[in-house]
Amino acid sequence: MKGWLRRTLIWLLLWAMGLAGLVAFGTARPPAPAPGITAPFATLTEQGLPPLQRYRARDGAMLSYRQYPGTAPEVALLIHGSAGSSRDLHLLARALQGAGATVLVPDLRGHGGNRPHGDIAYEGQLEDDLVDFLGAERVALAGKPWTVLGFSSGGGFALRVAADASLGKSFERFILVSPYLRYDAPSVRQGSSRTQNGAAGATAGQTWAAASVGRIIGLTILNDLGVHAWDGLPVVSFPVPGDIESATRSYSWRLQRNFGAHARYLADIKSAARPLQVLVGTADEVLDARQLGREFASQRSDVPVILVPGVGHAGMVTSAEGIRAILGAFE
Repeated sequence: MKGWLRRTLIWLLLWAMGLAGLVAFGTARPPAPAPGITAPFATLTEQGLPPLQRYRARDGAMLSYRQYPGTAPEVALLIHGSAGSSRDLHLLARALQGAGATVLVPDLRGHGGNRPHGDIAYEGQLEDDLVDFLGAERVALAGKPWTVLGFSSGGGFALRVAADASLGKSFERFILVSPYLRYDAPSVRQGSSRTQNGAAGATAGQTWAAASVGRIIGLTILNDLGVHAWDGLPVVSFPVPGDIESATRSYSWRLQRNFGAHARYLADIKSAARPLQVLVGTADEVLDARQLGREFASQRSDVPVILVPGVGHAGMVTSAEGIRAILGAFE
């Protein structure tokens, strides 16, 4: 064998071994408990919580959701945050129902009453599920205006939907509550996510997500080569309490890519064809509220960003002050 060929083969072997090592061993330690973020959900009352219902998705899966019937013509579609479920938005849903709206709260695939947790079959499946959900519910709610209200990563996903040229026009408006746009967005506080190198936690020492950066790099390279066999491996973990059965503890590569705004999230802001509103608490442990306002203002002058004094991340959908602000925006 000629020397150049031998060297090339050796280099390719080493490259493949390095790539395999990133995918197999480039994982992060789970984040420490973050009670400031999780406690409001862990202690949430379930009084009046509607039972889970099911709709059929195009792949035959029976996916879960909750419904709060209303008397007014408006429909509010609520999207929960990362690691969460429809249960997390119970207080907000009851408040909107009290204002007359019919409220629908799906558990996104990989969450809540849907098993397995933490994975989907392909990037884009969450949008397909949303189309199927609309098809199942719009017959009974025909002629009513729909508002999408997304919280945290659900706010990022709502922005992704708003930017979709077809799906976004299925709704009249979008309300983004404490929207988590992307891990490297200027609005995300330093340390609110942690890499495998163990960077510091968020405000008050709390870390929400631990990302397996080595594995993410390896899977990015494989995806660029058209290889998707390992896209179901977990790449992000969350500090959710073990006693919340509905919580999701980790996300696969394909789920974390789908559940949120696109990588070019600023383009999502600019592309949204329906009205947007943003609400965020000034005491948010994950997001810098004023920087979030600047991100939206950099793309659109017509998007109001409402700062809610003294309210944290989870408090926007669990506290009286946060829910009151959302009701004001909705009404």
